[in-house]
Amino acid sequence: MKVSVVYALESKQVWLPVEVEVGATLMSAIHESRILTMFPSIDLEQQRVGVFGKLSSLEAVVNEGDRIEIYRPLIWVAQDDE
Repeated sequence: MKVSVVYALESKQVWLPVEVEVGATLMSAIHESRILTMFPSIDLEQQRVGVFGKLSSLEAVVNEGDRIEIYRPLIWVAQDDE
């Protein structure tokens, strides 16, 4: 079954098609995509994941055509009042 794993940085976006078995989880699809090798800074214990813009758990089962998204941490920058 075909799914995609996507990850977006400010300067680069990666979209990786991957073939997984029926019953595969988000976690197994992410590992199968090898994206964690490409971006060793991804920390799945800290970063959230989702499918088509909706948060999901790493244990959720994927469906044919799903776009699995790894969300990068948001950086909050306080600005001085002017």
